[in-house]
Amino acid sequence: MAKSTVKKLEKPVEELSYEEALAELEGIVDSLDEDASQNPLEEAMKLFERGQDLVKYCGALLESAQLKVQKISGESLIPFEEESE
Repeated sequence: MAKSTVKKLEKPVEELSYEEALAELEGIVDSLDEDASQNPLEEAMKLFERGQDLVKYCGALLESAQLKVQKISGESLIPFEEESE
């Protein structure tokens, strides 16, 4: 799985949609969870660094979406509360 994950690293993070970035991040996590012999240290470090970039990017996209929702609703977001039965 590591080779397919590394090929995805060619596309700049900023060009990914949220869904693409999240899917790539999940692939990196899966790859890093594999046996250490499958990921040489240098490759594991590259994957980790890419994963950090993806986490920051996804966080920024989510924050931007939250701000848009607040702007549209004209008020603060209300935390979701489960209905008690």
